[in-house]
Amino acid sequence: MSRLLLLRHARAAWAEPGMRDFDRPLDVTGRADADAMGAVMAKDRVLPQRVICSSARRARETWDAVVRHLPVADVIVTDQLYITDATGYLNFIRDNAEVDSLMIVGHNPMIEDVCFALAPDGKDDATGARSSGFPACGLAVIDFRGNLADVAPSTGFLEAFYTPGG
Repeated sequence: MSRLLLLRHARAAWAEPGMRDFDRPLDVTGRADADAMGAVMAKDRVLPQRVICSSARRARETWDAVVRHLPVADVIVTDQLYITDATGYLNFIRDNAEVDSLMIVGHNPMIEDVCFALAPDGKDDATGARSSGFPACGLAVIDFRGNLADVAPSTGFLEAFYTPGG
């Protein structure tokens, strides 16, 4: 059995004049939501073995707030999660199949697309929470019967879906 955690970055501030989208920081709400998500993950023992985080500032700041609550052995920060599509996210997942629990800290629409493609079914409360979309700082917990190398559409089960303030 393996587990995939998909975390959308928390709410970011609007870009200042001349600021690249890539460099947008979290806003006050985003920082608070990311910190609260880390606390919930620790409480519920939702613990990744490896994290692949987008190098965009808002994703890195989200992970920095979350990780204050978690023990993590391995983190990979990459520009590719900022510029790739949902297929690229799937490739990252499959290429990191040697761990049993992998977290991706990334962006929409890719996070949402991957979540719905891999786990159209799940626990009623999880699928109900996800039904209105994938909010900033939302976290999907998807379980698979096999190895992450074999993930494919409809092979996952949405075990839990966490939302800020939820």
